[in-house]
Amino acid sequence: MNGTHIVKASEIERKWYLIDADGLVLGRLASEVAKILRGKNKPTYSTNTDCGDYVIVVNVDKIVLTGDKLNQKVYRHHTGFPGGLKEVVAKDMLDKKPERLFETAVKGMLPKNALGREMFRKLKVYAGEAHDHEAQKPEKLEIKA
Repeated sequence: MNGTHIVKASEIERKWYLIDADGLVLGRLASEVAKILRGKNKPTYSTNTDCGDYVIVVNVDKIVLTGDKLNQKVYRHHTGFPGGLKEVVAKDMLDKKPERLFETAVKGMLPKNALGREMFRKLKVYAGEAHDHEAQKPEKLEIKA
C-alpha cells in the first residue's frame, strides 16, 4: 500500500531565482512570485510546509500598473494612535519606495500566519539593477507580461 509522501524540512531543495520587473504588470508579477515563494511550482508542494524558493526581483521602480491604478489605488495603514490613519497613493509610493509597493502586493497573496511570514523573508526586492546575491548564483527567470 502506498501512502502520501510528506516532505520533511531536510528534503527541501531551495533554488534562487532572479526576475527583472522592467515593464511587467504589478499584480501579474506579484502572483507569480507568490507561487514560487510558496513552492506551488514544485511537485513536492505541501500546504503545511515552507517548500518554496528564494526570489530576487530587480528594477521594481520600472513596474507598470494598468488602467488608472497609478492615481486611484490607495494604500492605507494605521499608526495605532488616535487619528493615525495614513493614506498613500500608488504613484507616490512608486516614486518614493517602489520596493514597498511590490512587497505589499506579494505579502497580500501569501498566507496570513507564521508560515506566510517565513515565506515572505525569502523575497529580496531592489529598485535598481544591482543586488547583493551574486554569490547564490540565481537562475534568471523570464515572466511573460
